[in-house]
Amino acid sequence: MNNKFIATGLIIGASLAVNVLAVEQPVRQAQHRPNIIFFLVDDYDKAETSVYGGNVLTPNLDRMAKNGLTFNNAHMTSTVCTPSRYTCMTGRYASSSYSNQLFAECPKGTQTLPAFNVGLEPDNMNVAKVLADNGYATGMVGKFHVSGHHSEGEEDSGIPKNTPYTDELNKKQYECEKQDREIVKSYGYTWAKNIYMENMKAPFKGHNPEWTISAAMEFVEECTRSTGSGQEAKPFFLYYGTTLLHGPNKSWYSSLMEKDRATGEGFLEKPIGIMDRKSVITRLEKAGIDPVENAGFLWMDDSLGMLLDKLEELGIADNTLVCFVADHGSKRKGSIYTINGTEVPCIISWPAGIEKGVVTEELIQNTDFVPTWFELAGVELPKGYKMDGVSMAPLFKDQMSPIRDYVFNEMGASRAVKTKEWSYMTLRFTTDQVEEMRKNERSIEKTLAGLSGGISRGRDNPNSLSYHQLYNLKKDRAETNNLVDNPEYAGTIEELRAKLKKELLKFEGRPYGEFVPGGNAQGPGTFDDILEKMKECMEAPSSKRERKGEKKKKERKGRREKK
Repeated sequence: MNNKFIATGLIIGASLAVNVLAVEQPVRQAQHRPNIIFFLVDDYDKAETSVYGGNVLTPNLDRMAKNGLTFNNAHMTSTVCTPSRYTCMTGRYASSSYSNQLFAECPKGTQTLPAFNVGLEPDNMNVAKVLADNGYATGMVGKFHVSGHHSEGEEDSGIPKNTPYTDELNKKQYECEKQDREIVKSYGYTWAKNIYMENMKAPFKGHNPEWTISAAMEFVEECTRSTGSGQEAKPFFLYYGTTLLHGPNKSWYSSLMEKDRATGEGFLEKPIGIMDRKSVITRLEKAGIDPVENAGFLWMDDSLGMLLDKLEELGIADNTLVCFVADHGSKRKGSIYTINGTEVPCIISWPAGIEKGVVTEELIQNTDFVPTWFELAGVELPKGYKMDGVSMAPLFKDQMSPIRDYVFNEMGASRAVKTKEWSYMTLRFTTDQVEEMRKNERSIEKTLAGLSGGISRGRDNPNSLSYHQLYNLKKDRAETNNLVDNPEYAGTIEELRAKLKKELLKFEGRPYGEFVPGGNAQGPGTFDDILEKMKECMEAPSSKRERKGEKKKKERKGRREKK
């Protein structure tokens, strides 16, 4: 390897050491403006945390729950990375985006199909820029995924997938990560380091929370240093996006055991070595938990623990709000079903502002994070800043004080509203989608199975290919008994449709089905033939995969025999 261009664990370790030594004078924090850490985990279901009853080891999540507020009804409006993260950084629905990417794919006057087609806008109406303009240091570490080739007008600086390793490629990856830091800063972050612009790519594919958490701790330490001139330390906002728990599960174990030098800036010369990787395995084995399938949960939790420890070490834990949340569920990713889809684990600790060990059953959605941070920071919104959320701050004082009576979900051609009791879901393909599927049957399977279609991993539910679905969440949490045709619930459906229409009307110039007619929107009963063909695809998807798998096996066997 060409070591001249390789980031090393020694450099990172030395940087951390310098920062620790620099924290010599007592630090004074402005108590009315809390530090905020937004710890975003990837592809994570509630059942995969010990807080929500999972048979896993997540002691630091338990620690947060004991010291803060646990949300039992937290939802993501969209259930794949890019639209979810867009909303977390702006407080806007993906369909409220006015980015060039969305307008290129879904021109004004047409129905939006929110997926990987949104990006942060060039006017920087986002959390990082607004907080920075109001005196906060704003840091970004880890997975971004609202830029790169999804970015606003810039070329993708990354490496193509599955490119064979060379020293030159390692050099390029190192240089690309430095360019990515500048791209992130262009969106209003004052500090950026150890960035993944999107999901990891071979040959550098491998989870390495040591690489990202070391940068997170460095940022926190830099922000906490005394200036030496009697000034108060600057409050900070840190957006930390871990690559865990992007699957498959066994990839966590292989990364833990074999890939301690793989990072977003190429292969390190030496491992960073600030986490005890072997103890992850031994602790799981001692607890009788399979480490191959579950290593990622504890490994991610360990990195969270390092950050929490750092806050205590620096004496700033009391006035630092830490929000732990998943970007969406995993097992029903890409759908708008509740369990393992829109509903996610969410815990917030803030000793100075939230009592310990409290739980709320009140509904929140990820549009509500940014308004909350703005309220706590005393921000006056810039003129023209659009938000779709409300502040969660009332829940910090009274966990039984509702801030909303329903949540809204959007993914591809699907839309939903959910109350504590009811889930009402719709599917409305556009005329363009239907015409394409009628011409090309391959696009039917792609729309059905792909993460952007609005069905995706929810297709295990036989009701998923319906124009409407209605579920009683108090009696049917798994959403299996579709009540939409039961006349007993006609009034409930009417109420929920009114709530859905209210949200849809927020999107100016954006039709949707019969709710907001116009453009390429179409109502129920217009694509029965497509739904029938999708059902045929669903009836034997495994056999198709098996045939493809067998074909590949034969091809590999033939190549070996020729050799």
